[in-house]
Amino acid sequence: MDVARLAGVSPSTVSRILNGTAKVSDDKRQAVMDAIARMNFAPNPMAQSLKRGRSMTIGIVVQDISSPFFDETLHGVDEALKGTGYASVIVSGHWNAAEEIERIRLLLARKVDGIILLSGRITDESVLQFSQHRPIVSTGRAIQTQRALGFKLDNEHGGWLAVRHLIELGHRRIAFITGPANNCDADERLAGYKRALQEADIAYDPKIVVEGDFHESSGMRAINHLFDTQQQFTAVCAANDLSAYGARLSLYRKGIRVPEDISLVGFDDLPGSSYTTPPLTTIRQPLYDIGRIATNSLLHLINGEIVETSIPPLELIVRETTRRIR
Repeated sequence: MDVARLAGVSPSTVSRILNGTAKVSDDKRQAVMDAIARMNFAPNPMAQSLKRGRSMTIGIVVQDISSPFFDETLHGVDEALKGTGYASVIVSGHWNAAEEIERIRLLLARKVDGIILLSGRITDESVLQFSQHRPIVSTGRAIQTQRALGFKLDNEHGGWLAVRHLIELGHRRIAFITGPANNCDADERLAGYKRALQEADIAYDPKIVVEGDFHESSGMRAINHLFDTQQQFTAVCAANDLSAYGARLSLYRKGIRVPEDISLVGFDDLPGSSYTTPPLTTIRQPLYDIGRIATNSLLHLINGEIVETSIPPLELIVRETTRRIR
C-alpha cells in the first residue's frame, strides 16, 4: 500500500488506524494521516463495511413519501447521518400494516444495520420481533429494549392545547376534523379536544366532529359536510395542518373569512403553515428533532450502547387564523 510505504508503517497498521482499532503512537498516527493527505487517499467504504461486518446503511420506513410531514422529519435524519459514513434506504408503508411488514422484510434482506419506523400501523409485537434481526427505532409508540426503542409525543395534550386556545378566545361551538379511524395519534388528539370541552363545561356535540384522513381533501369535505348539514360553529380545529389547509380553501370558496368569521387551528406546524393566507395557528411538532433524535438513537443501538432520549414538547404557535369571538 502506497500510504503505508510513505508513512513508514505496515499496511495492517494503516487499516487499523482507519478503522479506529489501532493502538499506536501519536507520531505513527500523524504520519499515516499526513500520507493520506499527501496522496488524496480515500478509503473504500464497501471494503471497510465488509471488514466491520456492517453494510453502513439504515432503512427508513415512512408512510407517505410525498407528505411534507415526513419530509421535514427526513431532514433531521439526513442531518444526523452527516459524517457517520451511513447512508439511508427509504421505503413507504402507505399506512398499511401488511405493506410495512413487507417493506421491513425487504430492508432486512438488504442487510441494513438498523431500521427507523416513522409511525405506522404494525403492532408493537411485530416491531419487537423484527428487532431480533436488526435494531429498530420507532416513533409513535412506547417500547424500550436493548434492540428496540419507541418514543411518542403527547398528542392528547396537543389537542387540548389547540382547543383550549380557542376556548380562551371565547369560542364554544368548535368543530373538529379528526384523523383516520383507528389511528393512535388521531384518537389522542380527539381525546384532547373532548377534555378541553369538558373542563370548560361545554357539551360534546358529535354532529360537529367530522372524520378526516390527514389529507387536504378531507379538510375540504369536512367543511362542506358541516355546511351541508347546517351546523353552527365559530371555530375549526383540524387534527393536522394538511386538513386545515383543505378546510381553509373550502371556507374561502364559500366566502367565509378566516379569522374574522371562523377561527382555524391546525396541528404539526409544517414549513408551509407560516406562508398560508393568513398564516396558520397550529400545534408545533418537533419534526426535524424527531428525525435527528431517532437517527442518533438508532446508531447507539447498532453499537450496543444505552440510549437516553428527550423529545421537545408540543407547543402552541399562535399566528393569524384565530381571533377573539365578538
